[in-house]
Order: sequence, then C-alpha cells, then structure tokens
Amino acid sequence: MTTSKRPRWELTVLAYIAAFLMFFPILWMFLTGFKTEADAFVLPPKFFFTPTLESIHAALSRSDYGGHFMNSVISAVGSTLLALILSIPAAFSMAFYPTKRTNGTLLWIISTKMMPPVGVIIPVYLIFLRLHWLDNIWALMLMYTVMNMPVVIWTLYAYFRDIPAEMMEAARVDGANTFQELVNVLLPVSGPAIASAALLSIILAWNEAFWSLNLTSAHAAPLSVYVSSFKTAEGLYWAKMSAASMIAILPVMVMGWLAQRQLVRGLTFGAIK
Repeated sequence: MTTSKRPRWELTVLAYIAAFLMFFPILWMFLTGFKTEADAFVLPPKFFFTPTLESIHAALSRSDYGGHFMNSVISAVGSTLLALILSIPAAFSMAFYPTKRTNGTLLWIISTKMMPPVGVIIPVYLIFLRLHWLDNIWALMLMYTVMNMPVVIWTLYAYFRDIPAEMMEAARVDGANTFQELVNVLLPVSGPAIASAALLSIILAWNEAFWSLNLTSAHAAPLSVYVSSFKTAEGLYWAKMSAASMIAILPVMVMGWLAQRQLVRGLTFGAIK
C-alpha cells in the first residue's frame, strides 16, 4: 500500500521567511545607501522615499576608494593563493597518508579558528611592531593566510577523503611519485573543492575587519578601514556608511553569485553516498 506524499508547503514558506530574515539586513543597508542622512535618521524608518546618489557620491569622494579597493584585492587574493599553496599538500597528506595523529592534528587546526582574535592581538601587534610590519599590505596578507588556512585545509581534506584511493594506487603502479600524484592525478579532479575553498577564503579575507583595523592605518588599509572611517567624533553617518558598505561588498556578492554552482558542488561533494 502506497501513500501519496503531501506537499510540504509549510517548510517552503518557513524557508522563504528564514531566507528573507537573513537577507533583510543587506537589503536595508542597500536602501539606506540611497537615502539622505536626514531620511536615514527618521523614526519610524522610511520604506518609501525618494532615492538619491548623494550618499554614494559622498562615500566615493571621501577618501582614496581605489587605493583601499586594491589593498583588499591584494590581501584577499594573495592570502588565498598562499593558503592554497600551503593547504593542498597538507590536506593531501592527511587524506591519503593518515597516521594515528591525523585526527588530533585536524582538531588542533580547526581549534585555532575558534580562538577569539582579541586573545592574541597584543602579542601579534608587538611582533608586527618589532618587525616594522605595521601598516604593511604584505604582512596583512600573511595574517589573512594564517587566519583562513584552517577553513581551507578542512574543506580540501573533506573533498580529498572521498576521492577513491585506488586512483592514487593506480598512479603509483604506473611509476608516479608523490608530487606527480598530487599534480597530475588529484588536482585535475579537485576543481570544485579548490574553487570553493578559494571563494570562502577570499570572502573571509575581504570581510575581515578586526585585524585590518588594528594592524593598518593608511598605506595598507583595505575597504573595512574605509567603511569604518565614516564613524567620527560627531557620530555615525548612517547613509554614507551604508553606501560605503554597499560599494565594499558588491565585488564579493557578484563573485559569489557567479560561482554559486561551483561553490555548492565543492561543499556538498561526499555529503550523500
């Protein structure tokens, strides 16, 4: 006896409500970016107003947006490339040549991501000060690399672990060494995982504010510092800050939208056997 499944429209409605609640802060930021400062401070908030480019123009003319943007690109993309170079061999080794310490190593790696950054700001700041690395874009890129490597390693490890070991064994039988296994066999079939890990790393680095605010000031300041500059002694400029935030997040939003299929493939590989 078979029973017809009822359409779960309730779950669909709940999913749309949850998605709207998560997206609403971004929507409100975009709306505020097209308001004047007077409209942004009105209570109750205005949902219907006359759009203006005044705040966007003020945000773009306030400081060197192009310089901040390039600093974000260099630090985010550079740290991602460095993280991939270091993380791919690490994930490969732990996935295909595990030891009794592999699980403990993985737990230690992810535990470093759980540590609050404020807990190590003093030693990191003093080290950067002694090395004359403060307000240095390359030092900030190195900091982002260390910050994002746990996520990259775990993403790649989860993908590599589900690749049949027989592929590596067959390459070994054909005379391939470890480096050739990695480059000629594993990397060509790991495009979705590498793309997903790279996208996550770029987004995390692009949105990072704590380290950029504490380790940079002018020359190496990325877009997060540019956005925070709209908080002054006189108060917050909500409309201009929203416009600056909108300009800052647009590149990663577009990149995420364009790469969403690759991202989903990489993150869900091996989830269903």
